[in-house]
Amino acid sequence: MEKPQKSDFIQGEVSETDIVTGKTNSRGVVLRPQPTNDSNEPLNWSQWEKYATYLIICWFTFLAFMNSSAFTVAVSAIVKEFKKTSTEASYLTSLQVLFMGFGALVWMPLIRIIGKRPGYLGSMLFLCVTNIWSYYSTTYASLLASRIVGGFLTAAADAPVPSVVADLFFFHERGHVMMFFNLAISSGAFLGPLINAYITQYLGWKWMCSVMAILSGVTFVVALLFVKETAYVVGPGGRDLEKPASEYGPKRSWLSSLGFGHGYNSQASFFGWMAQTVLLFAYPPVIIAGLICGLFIGCNIAVQLVATQTFTVAPWDWTLHSVGLLSISGFVGSLLSFFAGGRLIDYIATRSAARHGEHPEPESRLPAMLIPAVIAPMGMLTYGLVIAAQDNWGGAAVGYGMEGFGATAAANIVITYAVDAYRPIAGETIVVVFIIRNVIACLISTYISKWIKQQGVKHAFGELVGVSYVILSLSLVLFVLGRRIRALTGRFGPMAKVTALSSLSAPIEA
Repeated sequence: MEKPQKSDFIQGEVSETDIVTGKTNSRGVVLRPQPTNDSNEPLNWSQWEKYATYLIICWFTFLAFMNSSAFTVAVSAIVKEFKKTSTEASYLTSLQVLFMGFGALVWMPLIRIIGKRPGYLGSMLFLCVTNIWSYYSTTYASLLASRIVGGFLTAAADAPVPSVVADLFFFHERGHVMMFFNLAISSGAFLGPLINAYITQYLGWKWMCSVMAILSGVTFVVALLFVKETAYVVGPGGRDLEKPASEYGPKRSWLSSLGFGHGYNSQASFFGWMAQTVLLFAYPPVIIAGLICGLFIGCNIAVQLVATQTFTVAPWDWTLHSVGLLSISGFVGSLLSFFAGGRLIDYIATRSAARHGEHPEPESRLPAMLIPAVIAPMGMLTYGLVIAAQDNWGGAAVGYGMEGFGATAAANIVITYAVDAYRPIAGETIVVVFIIRNVIACLISTYISKWIKQQGVKHAFGELVGVSYVILSLSLVLFVLGRRIRALTGRFGPMAKVTALSSLSAPIEA
């Protein structure tokens, strides 16, 4: 067996739930993982430094998802201008989402080598450039190519972000903090169509791309000044918790912290990390998390596409921007989930550990899944039944809000679970989760029109709800068997390397 290299693992070589004593915060909560005494380690940054970097990245995530959902409101315009079918027009959304998933497979091992700051800055610049390309496209083929390439090159806004959470925040903070990321995704998915509907109706679809190019260009400049490197590269000896602060270098100044070499890891292997990432497709918790996330992203895109094609004709005859306003209900639902999917799962996990006097396990977060598992499918069913009966639009808005609540909360719960379960490889884990998510979302968004045409709105949404309950029930499997499954997955693939490293030395962090 090839000897594992410590430089391959930037943080966390053993389970962070293995420690119950050590450094604590001001409220007496044990810090997991335990930070070193190095003031330049991201875990030791001030809250301002952490949130400045993280929230700018989350804003980038919002822009990327606003960009990916843009053409859900421009289906009619694309059909008319390029003489394409509605299914072909939907490819501008579904294929971009698909390639955004696969793009992360390249971005994650790349930022393991060059660092996260250069990766995010590069991806922001690509978001600007590919939207300029879209703006100047005069053929459907060119426009489709710009969306596919754009999805691939802006993927750093998606799957790699939870690894930043693992870099910056402790176990007891992650559920809440991860909610900002999922809220950014939801905001892009819900508010994006609203903004783009107004732009498309009054300025034309090309201006969606123009506005996105301007916003991403401004974001690049801001990030250039305030996004710091969160990767903490350690030497061959690993992280030394006993080393005094005096033996580390001084805290970097603001200017010196903006360098591009702080996250560079010369010993990391691009193809090695990519191969290890592919092996994660054999980890059941990762697959289940991907299926749950994909289900809700796909349902959300389906709701938007159906709304655009349904509410613009009789008996509603809405204008395009009125259809965009319907997205507000989904956004309100996602805002309401901020507590249920964030603070609540942190509270449940912490209380569970305290009550049983045990280490906090990732599975302790999963009981919170009961809330979105009940609400979201019922919202989808309500939405479908209202449209099928051509009833009052208010019922559809309520159903959309319920779906938005469940989608945001459920995604946050399973993503936080995946990060906690495989923290040393959190970035690669979420890459696979999001590849699965985007494949599922692509399939649903591509075929929902045909599905409805063959089955009717009522039966199609009823079947989608049935599929939802089957997939959501898998979270119960993780709650009951998750610890055993994680033990099994620790024997092969990238987690086997983590286990091997932990046997080479004393535990480095919790």
